Amino acid sequence: MIVSYIGYKPDTILISSELDSIEIILSVNRELEEVLVLGKSLSKFIDQVDIRTTEVITNKELIKAACCNLSESFTTNATVDVQFQDALTGAKQIQMLGLAGTYSQILFENMPTLKGIGSIFGLSYIPGPWMTSIRISKGTGSVINGYESIAGQVNIDYKKPTDFEKYFFNIYQSSDYKTDLNGNFTVDISENLKTMFLFHSNFTSKSIDSNNDSFRDHPDMKQVNLLNRWKYESKFGYESIFGFQILKEDRKGGQIFSTSSNNISNNSRIYDVNINTNRLEIFTKNGFVFDKITSTSIGLILNAQIHKQNSLFGEKTYDALQKSFYSNLLFQTSYIDETYTFISGLSFVFDDYIERIENNKLFRKESRPGIFAEYKYSPFDFISVIPGARVDFHNLYGTFFTPRLHFRWDIDQNTTLRLSGGKGYRSVNIFAENSNYFVSSRKFKIIDKPTYEEGWNYGFNLTKYFTIDNRDLRISIEYYRTDFIKQSVVDIDSDVREVRIYNLNGKSFSNTFQIELDYELFSRLDVFTALRLTDVRTQIGNQLLSKPLDSFLKGLITISYTNIDRDWIFDSSFLINGGGRLPSTFQNPDKYKREEKFKPFVNINIKLTKKIDYFDIYLGVENLSNFKQENPIIAVDDPFGGYFDASLIWGPIGGRKLYAGIRLSI
Repeated sequence: MIVSYIGYKPDTILISSELDSIEIILSVNRELEEVLVLGKSLSKFIDQVDIRTTEVITNKELIKAACCNLSESFTTNATVDVQFQDALTGAKQIQMLGLAGTYSQILFENMPTLKGIGSIFGLSYIPGPWMTSIRISKGTGSVINGYESIAGQVNIDYKKPTDFEKYFFNIYQSSDYKTDLNGNFTVDISENLKTMFLFHSNFTSKSIDSNNDSFRDHPDMKQVNLLNRWKYESKFGYESIFGFQILKEDRKGGQIFSTSSNNISNNSRIYDVNINTNRLEIFTKNGFVFDKITSTSIGLILNAQIHKQNSLFGEKTYDALQKSFYSNLLFQTSYIDETYTFISGLSFVFDDYIERIENNKLFRKESRPGIFAEYKYSPFDFISVIPGARVDFHNLYGTFFTPRLHFRWDIDQNTTLRLSGGKGYRSVNIFAENSNYFVSSRKFKIIDKPTYEEGWNYGFNLTKYFTIDNRDLRISIEYYRTDFIKQSVVDIDSDVREVRIYNLNGKSFSNTFQIELDYELFSRLDVFTALRLTDVRTQIGNQLLSKPLDSFLKGLITISYTNIDRDWIFDSSFLINGGGRLPSTFQNPDKYKREEKFKPFVNINIKLTKKIDYFDIYLGVENLSNFKQENPIIAVDDPFGGYFDASLIWGPIGGRKLYAGIRLSI
């Protein structure tokens, strides 16, 4: 008799015919050899489930760049551009579909954030190591989050107390003397309650002036940033997430030594830029599930922010205080087979702005209750449609009606077509959104009082997968157009001495065409390529001018390789920027004039990572070719004179940057 059982040694026994019963005892077997199952997840992809065109950037993709903050998280992304706003403050702004970041809504886990005054330097307020993913929705977003998204939405997910990671630490050092420190840890208070603390600090230990123009290449910074979030889960369908974020930041830019030779009275004066920011944000998200079968639930989201900024730009002062409150009450229910999902709710948003420019004070209070509904209908597995609408009652600008429509058709198993269209609105914060012109001698000339902007956005995305050598090749083609009905035009072309603000009188539009290819060329060698053409034009007087300081053509190539043991990782990106138009400077003296166009350039970034147990050691280089915009500041020899301008930035203003760091994750 042969006896065997999983986990025990088999035994062979000779049984005598005289026995009528027998007892067999098996001994424990040795452990089986390890079975290793490897799977590869995409670091960025288009969400196949989402009806909207939504690109997901995972943590795997985020760490391909140095990723010290949100502004540096889009290095390998073709949809979002990030560029400096001026040569002195270090402020950066995103762009989507050819439009400034103010036309895209930035969300923190579906809560609007970094708006108004906070949008000036807001991209640096979100540390890269805090994020787990970024979801980029192109075109008009969901009406659930408000009416602001005209070009798209950027929704950021942070680390959570329920994540697998319990302890994390990261230190980063760059050749431009910037140090970043990041850490987080989780505490399990009880079975139902957990909390996480996230800490970030960065500082610059030395000023750099690589082009010897007397101005710092980048401002000296000191930032302390703390986030504490809690999560409570009951056994009865109730869940709550709440917490707060505190930030303090000081920026010091401008001159290292004086160059005011044109004016004897200015000889000893230094052009200083000092910006001090204090920010507090408190949030809570609550949800209760009534019926798990039909996913019937109710949710309440609350968010409050206080943002204070005191600024000095040479001789100009700009101080601002913003107090904001956001609330959103949602009800959702679904049919059992998910043929339809219905979401409706009420919202209330309040913003209180106090701005002081020189000796002038500006006050504005905006309150807007709203009601919205969104209906997802999927009559077949391959077709889904989401019509949505909201009505908001603005205390200053009247009633806003926001209709939106999203459609998805799975043409076959490997081909998906998405269509979207809808309207969006936004209030104008004229000085906060154009604070880059404070570092110039230009005067603000407000011809028409800014109110609100209104525009339509519509477009499509076609995604196709091909299987080549047992690997997927993804091709994505898309086109989006934005047409403005109302817009506050910022005119820096008509007069080199002024920033003219007036209401749109004519056409203003944006056209964006983009194609992407993503493929694993060889085993563990991923190649991503993208090409984008952008045409943005606005009526300036009798001319329909293209947007200044932006490239008409952009290309991106990223190459990533991992060795067979997956402990060496190589990442690189090649960003091709086409030429573009510069604002007219023909009214300046000859030595302060600039060309009418800027030339194409390439930006190359490389990073190498070595994994050792719980540690990641990395080093890299940004702007490998050391390309820099020549003479980015006009009239450096007379910063207090009438021709000074540090706002005409179209390319890198710092040269090659080396960096290294180490991460610990447990």
